[in-house]
Amino acid sequence: MKQEQLNTNSFIQKESFFLIAGPCIIENADLAEEIAEKLKKICSDLDILLIYKASYRKANRTKADSFKGIGDDTALDIIGQIRQKYNVAVLTDIHESYEAQKAASYVDILQIPAFLCRQTSLLEAAGNTGKIVNIKKGQFVSAQTMAYAVEKVRATGNNNVMLTERGSQFGYNDLIVDFRNIPLMKKNNVPVVMDITHALQQPNSSTGVTGGQPEMIETIAKAAIAAGTDGIFLETHPNPEKALSDGKNMIPLNKIPVLLEKLKNLKKAV
Repeated sequence: MKQEQLNTNSFIQKESFFLIAGPCIIENADLAEEIAEKLKKICSDLDILLIYKASYRKANRTKADSFKGIGDDTALDIIGQIRQKYNVAVLTDIHESYEAQKAASYVDILQIPAFLCRQTSLLEAAGNTGKIVNIKKGQFVSAQTMAYAVEKVRATGNNNVMLTERGSQFGYNDLIVDFRNIPLMKKNNVPVVMDITHALQQPNSSTGVTGGQPEMIETIAKAAIAAGTDGIFLETHPNPEKALSDGKNMIPLNKIPVLLEKLKNLKKAV
């Protein structure tokens, strides 16, 4: 697939699904490339469309001393190099309007974090780049109200929008996935993605470090495929215990092939 031809219609796979996967954040160039190389081979073997994802900076951290990145320019350069070297679409998230144009020069898809899904100026700035915009559904909004987020991007003349489900807040320390949200958000005529990683977070821990339930990754992924999701979002790392961000809800890189094969077989059955 030529990168300049990318649009959301390119991602719809009738007998399969697309995969958004990569590290939570760019930790260093070697690790980022290791993950990209292995994901590209896995997805090529299984004929699954891959979108490589990585944050270049983390803006939403509980503790002030949490790892936030290695520097914007350095991290974006690494993401851009992966895009070119592996001929793969790449995604990163932005948090403020001024970031949109800069990030857009390195990536194919700009992602709007869940807690900013109502931020009008941010959605407009992302839309104005002409890049695909992936909006994560906030934990605090309904599937139906995500139609207004889509409208804000489309009002810029950009129709390349995706929506991502990542669970709703349940109490103070857990998230719950309502799988009705997948078909409800698809009514906006956009691809819908299931973010497995962040749906399994256990946020707001008193320690200031988010927990997770990685043992439930396969369960949530299978349910999402059955509910009709177009894409699966996973964060991965060769050794999640050593990841500098969100390691507690990642899938180990070596477990991805078996999971994807199961999901592809399920998709065919559905």
